[in-house]
Order: sequence, then C-alpha cells, then structure tokens
Amino acid sequence: MAESSQAPTAGNLFELNMRLDQPLDAEAEQLPSLAEPKAPSAFTTLRYAFQSLGIVYGDLGTSPLYVYHSTFSDGLTERDDLMGALSLIIYLLLFIPLLKYTFIVMKANDSGQVLSSVGGIQVNKPQVNDDWVLALACIILVLLFSVQRFGTGKVGWFFAPAVFVWFLSIGLIGIYNIVKHDPVVLKAFLPTYIFRYFQGHAKKSWVSLGGILLSITGTEALYADVGHFTVSSVQIAFPFFVLPCLLASYVGQAAYLSKHPGDVTHAFYRSIPEPVYWPMFVVATVAAIIASQATITATFATIKQAVALGCFPRVKLVFTSSKHLGQVYIPEINWILMVLCIIITAGFRGTIQIGNAYGIAVVALMLVTTMLMILVMLLVWRTNLFFIILFATVFMAVDLVLLSSVLFKFKQGGWAPLVIGGLCLAVMFTWHYGMLKKYEVEQQNKVPVSWILGLGPCLGLVRVPGIGFIYSELAHGVPSIFSHFMTHLPAIHAVVVFVCVKYLPVNIVPEEERFLFRRIGPKEFRLYRCVARYGYRDLHKRDDKFEDNLISNLSLYIMQNCPSESTSVYDEGSVSHVVESPLLPDGQSTTGMQSIRELSSGTNSIEITSPAHTSKNTTQRVRFAIEQVESETEVEDEDVAFLQEARRAGIVHILGDVVIKAKSHSNIGKKFLIDYMYALLQRICRENSAALNIPHENLLNVGQVYFV
Repeated sequence: MAESSQAPTAGNLFELNMRLDQPLDAEAEQLPSLAEPKAPSAFTTLRYAFQSLGIVYGDLGTSPLYVYHSTFSDGLTERDDLMGALSLIIYLLLFIPLLKYTFIVMKANDSGQVLSSVGGIQVNKPQVNDDWVLALACIILVLLFSVQRFGTGKVGWFFAPAVFVWFLSIGLIGIYNIVKHDPVVLKAFLPTYIFRYFQGHAKKSWVSLGGILLSITGTEALYADVGHFTVSSVQIAFPFFVLPCLLASYVGQAAYLSKHPGDVTHAFYRSIPEPVYWPMFVVATVAAIIASQATITATFATIKQAVALGCFPRVKLVFTSSKHLGQVYIPEINWILMVLCIIITAGFRGTIQIGNAYGIAVVALMLVTTMLMILVMLLVWRTNLFFIILFATVFMAVDLVLLSSVLFKFKQGGWAPLVIGGLCLAVMFTWHYGMLKKYEVEQQNKVPVSWILGLGPCLGLVRVPGIGFIYSELAHGVPSIFSHFMTHLPAIHAVVVFVCVKYLPVNIVPEEERFLFRRIGPKEFRLYRCVARYGYRDLHKRDDKFEDNLISNLSLYIMQNCPSESTSVYDEGSVSHVVESPLLPDGQSTTGMQSIRELSSGTNSIEITSPAHTSKNTTQRVRFAIEQVESETEVEDEDVAFLQEARRAGIVHILGDVVIKAKSHSNIGKKFLIDYMYALLQRICRENSAALNIPHENLLNVGQVYFV
C-alpha cells in the first residue's frame, strides 16, 4: 500500500473530483431537442382572439373616455390644435401598438409565447370628490379583484362580450359623428398637421403630449398578456377589429368637437347620439371597470415567470386552466394590487393625477422595451445594422419625447409609479441576491464524490428499505446536507436520489424530456443524480404524479444500462489519488487518508481503501467491478426490481433548510440586506416544500446555517 501513504496532491485531488463530478451534458445530448409547442388550430386561434378582448384590450379600449379632456384640460380654442392632436393620436396608434408591438416586438417570443412585462394599473373613474362616489369606486375595485380567482378563461368569457359591444359601439358612433358633423377631419391622417401643432405653441403642445399619450396606455398589455393566449390571436384581434374601432372613435369625437369645442371636457359622452345615450353610458361604465383587467392579468404572468427564474419570493400559484398553462392566478399579488388601487383612488381622487402616474409607467416601460429589442435584434436575430439603427432612431426618439413630456407632471401624480417600482425592485434585488449567496455557499460546501466512494456501498451507515429524495440547487456534486444528514442520523435509505429542479430559459419542457439521470459510483451504492427540468411556464407544482414519473423514468434509465459517473473516470491507465477525508461517518474530522486507485490498466476493478476507525493499523477495503458484468440483462432486472421494492417501502423527501447570515465583520449594508430584508422575505414567502409540491407527511427538513 505504498500509494496510500503518499501525501495528498491538491492538483490531483481537484482533477479527480472534477472527473468524478461532471455535469449531465452527455445525458442531455441523448435526448431530442426541446420541442416546439403544437400550434393551435384556426378555430382555437379565433376563439382566443375573441376571448382576448376581455383581457388584453380593456385598458387600451377605454382611452377614448378621457384623452381629449386630458389633452385640452385648459379648453379647446383653435381647430388646428384639434387636428394636430388627432393626427398625433392616429400616428401613435399606428406606430406604437400596431407597428412596434404587434409586428416587431411580438416576434421576440419563446415558442409562440413571450416574456411578460407590466406597467401599472389604470383606474378609470370620474372626479371622486364626494365620499359616496369614492366608496362606490372602492366597492367596484373589491368586486373586480374578487372575480380574479375564477381564472383568465372564465373572466375572459365574461368580459369579452361586453368589451366586444364596447368596441363595436364606439366604432359605429364614431362613423356616425364623422358623417354628421365634419368629414373634413379625416385630413388628420396627413402628418403635416403634427408639424403645425408644434409650430404654433411649442411648449403648450409639448406638455399636452402627456394627455395624447393616454391614447396608447394599455399597449404593453398586447405583449404582456399574450402568454395567456397566443401571438397569432393578438395579431388578428388588434389590426382587424380593435384598431379600426379606436380610430373611428377618435376621429368621430374630433368631428363633433370641431362643431362643439366647448364640450371638450365631456367630449365622449356629449358626442353620443341621444337615443343611445343611456345604453352607451351603461356599456362605458362596464368597460371602465374592466379596463384594469389587462394589467392585472399581465402582473400575474410576470410574477409567475419571475418566481420561476428565482427573481421573486415564492408565492402561491393557482393554475386556472388545464389546457393553457399560461393562465395563472396569484392570490397574494391579487390582494396587494387591490389595496394599492384603493390607496391610489382614495389618495388622488381623480383621473388627471392617475393619468399622470400611469403615463410615466407606460412610457418608461416602452423605453425599456425599445432598448431590449435593440439587443434582441443585434445579438439574437442578427438583423442588418441599417434596420437596427432605423428602429432605434425612430422609436427611441418617440419614447424620449413622450417621457420628457410626462416627467413635466412628476409632482402631479407621476411620482407614484416610481415609488411602487422602487419597492418592487428592492424586493426582487434582495431575493435574487440572497438566493445567489445561498447557491454560492452550497456550491462551495458540496461534498466531493471521491469521499462518497471511499465510504463503500453502505456509506458507513445502515441502509434501510425505502427511497430518499435529497433536494438541492446543485445540478452536479453532492450537496452538503447529505454529509450533515449522515452526521446526525445513523441510517440512510437503500436508494438515494439527489434531485435538482431546474428552470430552463424555455417556455415548456416536454414530459418525455423532463428528467436527466446519472448513477453515482458503482451500482452497489444505489446512488443516483436526477435533474428535473421545467420551463418557466410549466412550474413544478403542475406535476401531481412527480414521484411516479421520476421512478418510472429512473427504471427506464437503469434498463438502458447507462454508465455511472465513475465509469468514464478510470479509462486512462493506472492512476492513484490520495484524498483527505473531510468528514467521517461518525461526523468527526480526521486527517486520515483515503485512496482510490485502479489496480491495473488491464483490469476493470477499483480498490478503495480508507483507514478504519477501530484500529490504527487496519484498513477497510472495497473491491468492485465498474464496467463488465456477466449478464447485463440480469443485472438490469435485478436493479429495477430492487428499485421497485424500495418504492413499495416508501419515499422520504429530504429537504435542506439552508439559512444564511452575514459574517460579523460584514459591512452594515450587507448585514441589513441578508439578516433583515432577505430573512424577512424568507419568513413571509411560501415554504420551499410547498413550492416543490412535497407532501408534509413524507418530508424531512435538514437545517443548516452558513455565514456569508
């Protein structure tokens, strides 16, 4: 045993552990590439297009209620101002919702679905100076958020007919007003009126852009809410139905105002023909209530993806559709939004300040979208540089001009979205920072696979019947909770599976490609690694039969006789490594050595030696074959039978409860971030066991505290 007495070499030890502990790249390459989701039928697309009316377009569709009033808050005196404002509205609708979002931004999708973004909640109410009006507005808000639990599908079918009637009505009334009052306003489609608008009163026109901007509020919902439906359904509904109705409404109101400029404060209601006034009043009220639905739904989609990507604390996700995984309801976020809306309604008491607040949120989001699209065009699509410069020049210019206008009204309500956004950013940054530090400390303290092999098939413990699922964030390597578990308990299950749930930057992972497996060490160890892969839209909570699926796929893996992690390590001739054991089975530190070496280059045997703890001069040896067996079929059948027997004995889910704290010499900022903010978020968010859908009766938590 001359080799076992050699001093350990850091380079050799590192090389051995790296070769023993390889990522599952080879296994992943054996699977077909992640499949594209099946395209919906034409009927389904049309159904989604209709259903999206009640979810996506409520906010954008109710803008005609208040745009002219917000634009000409000091009154309308000149016809050129009216024509210039109408021309701006027309071209904003054509450039931003239609060209930018529907035909360009929508292409930045992930297998037909998109990464959500969200601006703010639009609360459409009149001036609420009276207490009873304020109370009624709050009651309506409570009712609106209360129906969210029924899901996007049911809410969409309930709201869609009302929004359809709304769009159809404003379109027909707009055409009526054009024909009756002033068809000449159709000249506003000429962009020359925009230049005239700014020539006369440059500063006044520039400030009024904040009101004109309200004509495209809700545009971000076209992109943010499309995950609840499909890209094609949104691309059908907006150009062929929503946009024509909006244009007819704005042009029709302008035609009416050209004859009655004094009615600009109530332009929409005064332009309604008297016979249909009260029916339209009811429809308008319902549409105004529905207006916030687009942003509510978008918020759910955004938070869901942020949770999956580790950028937001764990919350309860309720999937409201068995056919469309994008339709989700989040109770905690729903009630937080309700409280915020009530506070804003009671605090601002009118649409002017609320419009200013919403304007900043929308324009800031549009600017961020433009910058991100430039990166997508440059790095992902590799678009011609000329088109990238053209896109950036046109839309950055529009976004910056609009932003400069709405920032002028920062003190009149514009500060609200920045405060709320800052709080959300603080929460997301704190959670992501804490999760990153936790992953780093787990990575640094993972147990070398060489040490596991040195313990022998029994791992120095009693192997009891059953299967143990040990959960970890590590996709490769043995988590530190395993050694912590072995230190405090004298037994381990007959089969141990290290499970890592990973969310990939794709929208859905097909079921047949969900699991990747690899055996750790020889088959006698009964140790396996499993990576369960999910897209950000098919969360782990959706798997009601996770255990059965994992075991059946593991059985299939065993039957396919895939190589173990140790197989590829010993194929380069005779090697010998001396490894310092970081932890003995009894949990005591030692300076004793373990040796893992191949007996000869011509054999397929491995000898593992480690000092016995009962005697100074004795050693424990385990000798086993790593490649060839006499009958692979018999071994496979035996392994599968052993696995099924262990399955019948029961499954225990072992979950590491890792707590991180700042070191004593850390700066005040880090201590506050880790010890207070992150700790608070951990206490109030959902437990990890709930997020992983682990039954409590089979759960075993292993607590650890690390200082970072």
